[in-house]
Amino acid sequence: MGLLRQSIPRIRYTVLSGLLVILIISLTGCEAMKVEDYANQSPTLKIEDYFEGNTWGWGVFQNRFGKVEKSFKVTMNGERSGNTLTLNETFLNDDGSTSHRTWAIDILANNQYQGTAGDVIGTAKGKRAGNAFNWQYTLDLPVNGRNWHVNFDDWMFLQPDQIVINRATMSKWGITLGTLTFVFTKQKPAP
Repeated sequence: MGLLRQSIPRIRYTVLSGLLVILIISLTGCEAMKVEDYANQSPTLKIEDYFEGNTWGWGVFQNRFGKVEKSFKVTMNGERSGNTLTLNETFLNDDGSTSHRTWAIDILANNQYQGTAGDVIGTAKGKRAGNAFNWQYTLDLPVNGRNWHVNFDDWMFLQPDQIVINRATMSKWGITLGTLTFVFTKQKPAP
């Protein structure tokens, strides 16, 4: 019996050490998505081309547990002047309310972008490769009578038939608050 009592702490230590090693390997092995990973994917997404003119979209916001809390439609109109895309967005929320945002997006060298909007804190930074576009920014978001500065990691992927799938992760202090998922089309929906 004494030998068994001496072995149990060693077994626990060995199991815990093994689990710790597996956890460290799995965490360090996880690599964040990079836009360059999509360089060979097609069709090629250039937001200055895709969002020029009229675009329509539908989306949902899911909280961090996956529950859909809000759905909306968006209509957009983009106008390009030189190396700037002005993108006017109008959101119709499922509660009947509307909101607007106007982006001024500068098209830079090396597939880079930067942009501003009235409710964006500082400057949004973007990059494209292949069929992908990644857009990162901080939004001044009204929540229950207060304004929160929340970070967006926004990914768009162009699909055949001029469909863009957009998924944005919203976080604060490194904690995921939820995700926005949109589908955009260039074809005017039926009334």
